[in-house]
Amino acid sequence: MKTLFLLMAQFDGRVLIPFEEVRAAFFPHLDADNLTRKLNRGEITLPVVRADRSTKTARSFYVHDLAEWIDTQRAIAVKERNQLCSLKDQEASD
Repeated sequence: MKTLFLLMAQFDGRVLIPFEEVRAAFFPHLDADNLTRKLNRGEITLPVVRADRSTKTARSFYVHDLAEWIDTQRAIAVKERNQLCSLKDQEASD
């Protein structure tokens, strides 16, 4: 839940965050085309919101979906760390 509030603060309380702002903030290593490809292939499981079905409509991300995706990525990282370090289901102290 904290992630959602932090994202709301970061993006000025907006519910829909423009594609390019999310790309710049969380995927700066990918250009727009590469991010689109990864989203379309399901390599990044983050839903893209469009105002309508036109290919020219603005693409955005729903802030709640982004928060859930970030929290899921963190859970995966904690699980991997615990396996690598032979730790039992410990949460990070953050």
